[in-house]
Amino acid sequence: MSWLDRLRGGFSKTAERVAENLTGLTSTAALDTATLDDIEEALIASDLGPEASRRIREAIAARRFEQLDERGLRTILAEEIEKILAPVAKPLEVWGFPRPHVILVIGVNGSGKTTTIGKLGRLLKEQDYGVLLAAGDTFRAAAIEQLKIWGERIGAPVITGKEGGDAAGIVFDGVKQATATGIDALIVDTAGRLQNKSHLMDELSKIRRVLGRLNPEAPHDILLVLDATTGQNGLAQVEVFRESAGVTGLIMTKLDGTARGGVLVAAAEKFGLPIHAIGVGEQADDLRPFDPRAVARAIAGLPPE
Repeated sequence: MSWLDRLRGGFSKTAERVAENLTGLTSTAALDTATLDDIEEALIASDLGPEASRRIREAIAARRFEQLDERGLRTILAEEIEKILAPVAKPLEVWGFPRPHVILVIGVNGSGKTTTIGKLGRLLKEQDYGVLLAAGDTFRAAAIEQLKIWGERIGAPVITGKEGGDAAGIVFDGVKQATATGIDALIVDTAGRLQNKSHLMDELSKIRRVLGRLNPEAPHDILLVLDATTGQNGLAQVEVFRESAGVTGLIMTKLDGTARGGVLVAAAEKFGLPIHAIGVGEQADDLRPFDPRAVARAIAGLPPE
């Protein structure tokens, strides 16, 4: 199965929800204000968020349709969603010298953070980058073991320490090893705490200080992993982590297990942060760079081009 087919399959529940909410709103007569209001409310109910839904409503109104059938509504929906998503679709680039390019990955426990790190490492290795993983989530023995398994699976070394140990020390060792062995990218798992923001900020500040002594440009990326099944609650996570951790980009996971994938559009419109990749399954190659056109068509229920 091609990636586009898997993408469409992954967004099928979201597309069904959007279609269900829009049922009966197409018109053989000119669209009136009440119908446009209903379309906007249907999009909000589909987790696209108030800002994006209002923008799409205005775009539909501006076209002054004499009539709008279901296919026409899906088409304009895909076009307008693509306009929202295109500016934030940015593949993750490994830049920065001296090497390594350091990527801190953050997110609440259960968001798929550690699994995403393994898949991201695989994605970079496909591009011929050398990758080293660092188990900086020292508070969960399961996270350390999980990262080791992913390291074996993708053929990447893993730096670990003892459970409850110092995450900054592990990052220090990771940078030293990556520098000595000429590895391009160091991907760092971090503790998934949201409730205790001050602790998270302290830990990240310590990691930054350590990195600053070894590589003043690092970290080059601070990526937040969002679980799409949380819907609008994911937006609150972006707000908190952007404030406390200086998030530079997003990766959205578990889009295949939810009808709430519209939150991707809401996040793009509300925050404008780069969306580097999305995950639509459990396989190692189910995390891919974010394609705004393909995603927009999938959400609207249109076939891949």
